[in-house]
Amino acid sequence: MKHIIIGTAGHIDHGKTTLIKALTGRDTDRFEEEKRRGITIDLGFTYFDLKNNDRVGIIDVPGHEKFINNMVAGVVGMDLVLLVVAADEGIMPQTREHMDILQLLGVKNSILVLNKCDLVDPDFLELVEEEIKEELKGSFLEHAPVAKVSAATGEGIAELIELIEKMTEEVVEQKDTETIPRLPIDRVFTLSGFGTIVTGTLVSGTLSKEESLEMFPNGKECKIRSIQVHGENVEQCYAGQRVALNISNLKKEELKRGCTLAPINSMKDSKIVDVKLELLNSTERVLKNNTRLHFFSGTSQVLCRAVLLGDEVLKPGQSGYVQLRMEEEVAFRRGDRFVVRFYSPMETIGGGVILEPNAEKKKRFEEEVIASLKQKEAGSAEDVIELKVKEVSENMVSVSELAKVSALSVEEVSKAVDNLVKEGLVCEYSTKKDRYVWHRSEELKCRNKIKTTLENYVAKNPYKIGMSKAQIHSMFLKKVKPNVFAMYMDRLAEQGMIEVHDEFISPAGYEIEKDETYLQVRRKILGAVKPAAYDFKRISEIKFGEIKESIVEDILADMVTKGELVKVSDGMYTLQVYMEQATQKVIHKLKQDGKITIGEIRDMFSTSRKSAKPILEYMDRIKVTRKSGPESERVSNL
Repeated sequence: MKHIIIGTAGHIDHGKTTLIKALTGRDTDRFEEEKRRGITIDLGFTYFDLKNNDRVGIIDVPGHEKFINNMVAGVVGMDLVLLVVAADEGIMPQTREHMDILQLLGVKNSILVLNKCDLVDPDFLELVEEEIKEELKGSFLEHAPVAKVSAATGEGIAELIELIEKMTEEVVEQKDTETIPRLPIDRVFTLSGFGTIVTGTLVSGTLSKEESLEMFPNGKECKIRSIQVHGENVEQCYAGQRVALNISNLKKEELKRGCTLAPINSMKDSKIVDVKLELLNSTERVLKNNTRLHFFSGTSQVLCRAVLLGDEVLKPGQSGYVQLRMEEEVAFRRGDRFVVRFYSPMETIGGGVILEPNAEKKKRFEEEVIASLKQKEAGSAEDVIELKVKEVSENMVSVSELAKVSALSVEEVSKAVDNLVKEGLVCEYSTKKDRYVWHRSEELKCRNKIKTTLENYVAKNPYKIGMSKAQIHSMFLKKVKPNVFAMYMDRLAEQGMIEVHDEFISPAGYEIEKDETYLQVRRKILGAVKPAAYDFKRISEIKFGEIKESIVEDILADMVTKGELVKVSDGMYTLQVYMEQATQKVIHKLKQDGKITIGEIRDMFSTSRKSAKPILEYMDRIKVTRKSGPESERVSNL
């Protein structure tokens, strides 16, 4: 199933909101001021269902020039745009600016909707259509299909819906749900009993309930409590859907339109971005170095200065490499598109694509700088390496292997990997011999699978500490080397995703419930091993009634992990404090005599030779002693 977002564009009062109501039966004007003034001020959202059962989200964007920033925010994630033109007026100034913005932001699929057809006669309608088509020549709308409707009477609405369905099936491409998720926020509010709610169009990836996210810019973390798509609670949401998230740990005052929610450490805040900027043919402005501009991308709106890296000025229709120095921190990805408007008066003058989202200050007219940006625009080594890493899918790949398959040198690959790590597109795990690289989107999928598997496992096995590392390794990363796998587990633990207990892994924050069964087993074990002291009692000799042996083993393992007990040898356990005391006594004896024997262990702890031997073997295991000479004799290993 495709997840589709449709938006409207067009001049004020050309009937965009009325058209959406005709398509969906719902009014997208949310505010009293909007209803009173008859114009859309902020973004409005609703949906309707196609005959093929696809549900289409639809965004009503403002047509008034004063609210152009809201219009740009509405374009985020659009798959198809309905350019609405009133048949009785034709293309107006705001229509042209909307067209320019859509083209600059890379919108490809569109339908020209001639609205208010009931207000004109057929001959006039034909004349208007010809004039509009002539004006659209050379734009992305040149070959757009035309729908003639009257939103007020319902004329042509059924045919428009059929056209939308045809285009969503044949032209609209499925968004990438397997990559790093990003949610640019366009609304923030609170609901009594729920807390903070954010809404937006998920532009990439997949989000799941209980997933931890980071707010960019700012760096504060939050967790998804619940997800709604078109008013329905869901466990997951996908790229191309309008979503509302109920999040914890962030207050309404800490969020605003322009923030982006994404996985922790997947992006980086910056105040400098390198771009390829193109000025519109239609603008009358000449862009000079250090000009102050309004910058729009996603749902962000920030003031910036434009440093022209390779040109004295940019004239209408020209393009060049520009460094935008922001007045506030932003967070974007390479390839994100943007629009810039003149500082005053506010008018759209151009836009383009971000080439380096985390740039450093550059000097003007340097050949190396321009050459580097040209390479990034054309498709750099980073693009090649990212594609190769992603092809590996569920496995990591070494830098040396990437060099073989990409026809690049190890040095070139290493530099590309450094940049991809910096951009948060890949993760790396370095060993003494090589660097292993994993695509961030695959790592996110893997960590979510591990998290779900661990949660299900401890739910079914309530007395187990968790799953063994070996199980996780064989299930998810069996082709990854053990030392690299261990690195990954440690990293997940550092990020608060899991907890590692020796050879076991559990969900973060998981605790075995100390119910009556647990307490009964614990009492019996402590009641047996405590008085036995160094005359160790085997667990198999303790009677646990009808409690299963597997449950006893699970609780025993937890007591060892918690530091209550220590395993002396197979089947033999005692209090950890006893073995700590024993270790100190053995170390003292070794310092005095340089060696120790089983007989001396037996006498030291007033026990039998049967128990003395396991004590000595335990000392070997913890590296206090080592064999030297007779089997029954040990020397210091410290």
